[in-house]
Amino acid sequence: MKKFYRHLEHAFEKLTSSATYILGNSITFIIAFIVVIIWLCDKHFFREDIHYKIADIILGVAFLNLFIIQKSFNRFSASLHLKVNELVASHDLARNTVISAENATDDEITILSQEYIELAVIAKEERDAKADSIQSENTETPEVKP
Repeated sequence: MKKFYRHLEHAFEKLTSSATYILGNSITFIIAFIVVIIWLCDKHFFREDIHYKIADIILGVAFLNLFIIQKSFNRFSASLHLKVNELVASHDLARNTVISAENATDDEITILSQEYIELAVIAKEERDAKADSIQSENTETPEVKP
């Protein structure tokens, strides 16, 4: 059952990646725009009440906005990944396994996230221990009065 789920999840990730690419493509927007124009120029559109016309126009604009938003998100996401990859690659102590994390599956991202959560817990414990030692040093030193 677990193997089937992993296979299904992998197929879904490929589908969403493909859909994201297709919806964010300029040609797809042009096709959608043409479809909306044809839909609004339909003979039924001119026989309908004004409320139905307005609803159709709003629906068409919302439909086209889907493609515009997806294109904008794709560009933003790609530029953000490049910037983060540059930061990771430029740091000597960084693990380069996270450079292409945007191409990883959800399971791989979850595993990487768990590793960083564990590192954060260790860092917090070290920081708390250091703060405790500094605080104990400050309480042990006697105050000198002139």
